[in-house]
Amino acid sequence: MKTLIFGAGNLILSDEGFGVHIIKYLEDNYTFPEEVELFDGGTLGIMVTHKIEEAERVYIVDTLDTAGEPGELFRYEKEEIMLNRLPVKLSPHQIGIQEMLYISEMRGGCPDAITLLGIVPQSFDPGNELSPSLNEKLPRVARLLVDELRGLGHEIGERQPSALN
Repeated sequence: MKTLIFGAGNLILSDEGFGVHIIKYLEDNYTFPEEVELFDGGTLGIMVTHKIEEAERVYIVDTLDTAGEPGELFRYEKEEIMLNRLPVKLSPHQIGIQEMLYISEMRGGCPDAITLLGIVPQSFDPGNELSPSLNEKLPRVARLLVDELRGLGHEIGERQPSALN
């Protein structure tokens, strides 16, 4: 079963890039089998719907514009996303994640298993680094994804920190 972890976001607007930062964090700290793909979707939107359509299971990581504390994590499944039951607005990409999924659904290629992990940002100020409150959430969100993938039977390894010279 091909599983896709799709990180969305804009790296030049600080916390808006959380989804992209989580992909980098996962690449740096874990090893994944061939059937698990980590993908930096950035702000490409409709240009990468094919990535979602190639997978049987998709995890999307993005920021959410909603009430809550910076770093608060929300989880939504496909039905909630597709029926527009999200009590929030997704982050301001060229085309939203919801629209991207609607297009895949209309083309008959949207997988049944889609999970959105959305995090409340602290800042959309220009800058390529996450705010401290979101940066400290990277390990927790990564561990949540890794534990879930392991629960699905994927063999995920942990990289050893490299020695500093």
